[in-house]
Amino acid sequence: MASPPPPAAAAAASPKRKPKPKPKAAGASTLNPNWAQLQSKLPRPVAATTLGKRKHRPDHPSPAPAPTEPAAEEEAAEVKLVPTSDDTSLTKAVAVDCEMVGVGAGGSKSALGRVTLVNSWGNVVYDEYTRPVERIVDYRTHISGIRPKHMNKAKDFWVVQKDVAELIKGRILVGHALHHDLKVLLLGHPKKDIRDTSEYEVFRREGKRRSLKDLTAQVLGAKIQQKEHCPIEDARAAMFIYNKHKKVWEKNMKEQFRFRKKLKKRGKKKSAEGSGNDPNVPTVLL
Repeated sequence: MASPPPPAAAAAASPKRKPKPKPKAAGASTLNPNWAQLQSKLPRPVAATTLGKRKHRPDHPSPAPAPTEPAAEEEAAEVKLVPTSDDTSLTKAVAVDCEMVGVGAGGSKSALGRVTLVNSWGNVVYDEYTRPVERIVDYRTHISGIRPKHMNKAKDFWVVQKDVAELIKGRILVGHALHHDLKVLLLGHPKKDIRDTSEYEVFRREGKRRSLKDLTAQVLGAKIQQKEHCPIEDARAAMFIYNKHKKVWEKNMKEQFRFRKKLKKRGKKKSAEGSGNDPNVPTVLL
């Protein structure tokens, strides 16, 4: 019986198995030449870019700006009414604003509670709380801002009236709805020296008067009277509105008074002709 071959010989006799080739990654070299040619002709996907001219497009899109708080933007855009000079002297034009309190039955009658005057620069030249002659029934605090404690340092009405009369005498008086202020002050003023922002035709809307709050927002871009009224702020707003339109306003006023003067002269002349008397010859009474 033949002996089995040694292990070395058996290994030599049996053929070695070759390892299976690993699959190669699909690449351009393994693609069919026709497919590669077709793929080169297909349009490539375009990365998202910003709109606009090519030369202005950034290589790397900048991150979107962080959103700002609306309150901060409004605060930055808000216009505040501040004096335009340190001069506190009396000027040719002064603006007045009064705050009223309620007296009489149910507080329905208005009386002076505070009065403020500012000069052309917006500086305060007079600001006093006033004690009315009659007992205060309604302080109207939600509008006037006046409280009972303010009456502790208030001046009597007749003192304040005299002070204001001296300050506005011979000056241009600026304000909004001045007939209300003059009424509670029990004062008059020459019509030719009144500049009322509620009466000026340029500021009217469809022939109607507008509020000082509305005018200030449009003409000056500022917000006033958000809560309680401040006479300093209101007087300053009226003065700044007047200053902005002063040149044209004064020209219109001169033309109006010149025209009225001519009409007045014509009326006197017609009345004299109708009576048959010569206006240059004095009438002798027997």
